[in-house]
Amino acid sequence: MSLLGVLDRIADKPTFDKAIEPVRKAVAALPQAVKDLLHGTWLGHPLHPVLAQVPVGSWVSAGILDVIPATRPAATLLIGTGVAAAVPTAMSGAADWSEQEVGVRRLGAVHAVANTAALGLYVGSLVARSKGAGTWGRVLAYSGLGLASGSAAIGGHMSYSLSSGASHSATAARSLTPEWIDLGPLDDLPDNKPTLRTGEGQGAPVPLAVVRRGARVDAFIGSCSHLGGPLPEGTIEQVRGSDCLVCPWHGSAFELDEGQPRRGPAANAQEKLEVRYVAGRVEARLAGRHTEG
Repeated sequence: MSLLGVLDRIADKPTFDKAIEPVRKAVAALPQAVKDLLHGTWLGHPLHPVLAQVPVGSWVSAGILDVIPATRPAATLLIGTGVAAAVPTAMSGAADWSEQEVGVRRLGAVHAVANTAALGLYVGSLVARSKGAGTWGRVLAYSGLGLASGSAAIGGHMSYSLSSGASHSATAARSLTPEWIDLGPLDDLPDNKPTLRTGEGQGAPVPLAVVRRGARVDAFIGSCSHLGGPLPEGTIEQVRGSDCLVCPWHGSAFELDEGQPRRGPAANAQEKLEVRYVAGRVEARLAGRHTEG
């Protein structure tokens, strides 16, 4: 069985769910403002992969510098930088992990345990180096690098194979044809309430979430960018001073004007369609970035 097959087996097993759930609930209980900071909602991009570059880059660079005796003091500095950066990186990862689907949470727990062990090895390396045990310090550091590299492979599988952190809205948008979609008469759309409409997709209809506010209509891909929740079943709320479309699954809120996230766990914007009005009817189509000129 391939490595990916082994990881998928882990994602399918409920063995450690009872141990994982209290941790998930504790992280999910953090104040919303703290979680939004850690999710990267304010950035419009998941924060965890941005922060992860620091410990990964520092530790890989340290591994190279440790080969040369003259550059080993610099390697020690880089190891310390990676250790310090690992803390906020882990916090942002935990925030994302707490609001993922169950298979991702299972793999994420393995990812976290491996990263914690790698961090412990690097801390041990710093202690050994401070006591003059350079050889032992390098052994611990290279062991930590090997463990962190394996953990990074798990993180990659979560991101690419299980779509953790990917925009489910953008994925759905790729299935939608670029032609104008008839959403029906303006007067048939309820005011200030999400309405389900569909567009022609590549083999299957693509759900859309349509919101009318008086004479204005905003149309979005109906799958929430976070985990594909059904936005047409959501609500319209004021969130941080903006009218937002709120997902019924995890409470992510997207500005109606631009689709930008105003409240997490979503960090990616919600894909929005262009809208026009023709003889009392409303039509929408994908934005130009999804179509060839």
